[in-house]
This record gives sequence, structure tokens and C-alpha cells, in this order.
Amino acid sequence: MKAASVSIQPAPAPKTVGAEEPVVLRSQDARGVVTLTLNRPQSFNSLSEAMLAALQREFDTIAGDESVRVVVLAAEGKAFCAGHDLKEMRAKPSLDYYERLFAQCSQMMLTIQRLPVPVLARVQGIATAAGCQLVAMCDLATASRTAKFAVSGVNLGLFCSAPGVALSRNVLRKAAFEMLVTGEFISAEEAKVRGLINRVAEPDQLDAEVEKLVATIISKPRVAVAMGKELFYRQAELGIAAAYDAASETMACNMMDEAALEGVQAFIEKRQPRWSQGAKPH
Repeated sequence: MKAASVSIQPAPAPKTVGAEEPVVLRSQDARGVVTLTLNRPQSFNSLSEAMLAALQREFDTIAGDESVRVVVLAAEGKAFCAGHDLKEMRAKPSLDYYERLFAQCSQMMLTIQRLPVPVLARVQGIATAAGCQLVAMCDLATASRTAKFAVSGVNLGLFCSAPGVALSRNVLRKAAFEMLVTGEFISAEEAKVRGLINRVAEPDQLDAEVEKLVATIISKPRVAVAMGKELFYRQAELGIAAAYDAASETMACNMMDEAALEGVQAFIEKRQPRWSQGAKPH
């Protein structure tokens, strides 16, 4: 199936954010590609309580919207995301507050993984601490060659324990621990080598590289991608025998879906499949 020729629009130019302006901007194109843009450039898109809540609302809405095919997570300004809002955190020093804040953040991060559609991070600048965690929790990530990544909390005396959960599920253990214990930045190229991101592009080609991934994904049946994503993460937490059992069950259900039946028949008949994107799993 030939992908649509519509391209991802570049993120808007940085601007001063007024009090009335949302901290997360949302747009959706005719193909079902939703772009969520972190919109606190003056604060390096740090994850304030308001930002976390806004992202949670957007992801919850997307979870129930079958018109959505892919989510692109982008950001305004020079930084992708500098982690938690340290000024906000320092203003409320209590164990109860910190427990609620980190639980709120963890819930939002898990929601990304539980969405039925792929989430692709468009990383144009630095991603540190919980910002690096955000990249790691996205299913895919494409970064500008000038982007940098770090889990740098240890430099402030705060080990990035929660970001470490996501990081250690993307990067080999020793490489992940080195990042966590040193707080040092790595380049986009090194992040790709280590498995934190998928692709690296020149800054002026970032949107084109994002579009390549998006176009490929939306050319596939939504139902197959949704079933595959759910199983992909579930089986990773299982032993190998249980993982094969779960995968076999998912593949059997997937094969009974009209999209797979049509795809296989099209292959047999040597033609392009005629998929109905609204098909639901059995």
C-alpha cells in the first residue's frame, strides 16, 4: 500500500508562552497523525505538574480515538525536555509531595507504552533526566544530529532512578549504568549506537526523517500494529516459554482479523492489499 504524500509539518518557531497558552500543543492531520508539542521553551520544556497532567490528558484521549494512527512527540525551542521542573520541586519539599509527583510521572510514562498506536519522539535538542526517560519510553525516536542525551540527576545528588527504569530497557546494562552514575551527555550518534534512538538526521532533515517512519507505519493496518505493540511489551516481561505462548495466541487472533486475511490473500494473488483501517481485533 502506497503511503500518503502528506509530510509532517515542522514544529512552529519558538515564541514566548503566555499564561493562557497551553503547555502541550496538539495537531492532527488527515491521516490520523497526531503531533503533541511540549510548549514551555522558556523552561526547556521541563515536566512541571501542569505539563505532566496535560500529557496525561492527551494520551488518555488518544487511547480511545480509533482515528489516530501515530503520535509524534515534539518540542518547542532549543531543548526537547530538561526533565522535572526543579524550581517547582524545590518549592514543595515534602515526602508526600515527591511521592505523588513521581507517581504522576510514572503513570504518564506507562500510558505511552500502553497506547494502541506507536509514539515517536522527534528530538531536536537536549533530553536530560526525565526528558531522556521520555525519549526512552517512546516506541521510536528520531533525533537531530545536534541533540544530546543524559540522565544527569546524580550531578545534583539525585540519582535518576525512575529514568533508569526506561533507560535500562533500551540500553545495555553497563552502558545505562555508566550514564546514570556519571551524568555525562552522549551524542545523538552514540545514542543510536546504544539503542536509545532509532535514527539520526541533520537538523534541517529531521522532519523528513520523522515522516519516513510515520509514512511506513500508517501504510500498515492499524489493528496489526496495535496487537503487535501490546504483545511486544508484554512478552518482554515474561519467561521465554510464556512469551512464546502469548505470542502464539496473539498471532492466531491477528490472523483471524480481516486485515491479515486480506493481506495474505493479496500476497497469494500477487496484488496490493485492500485494507479496511477500521477493522478491530477479535
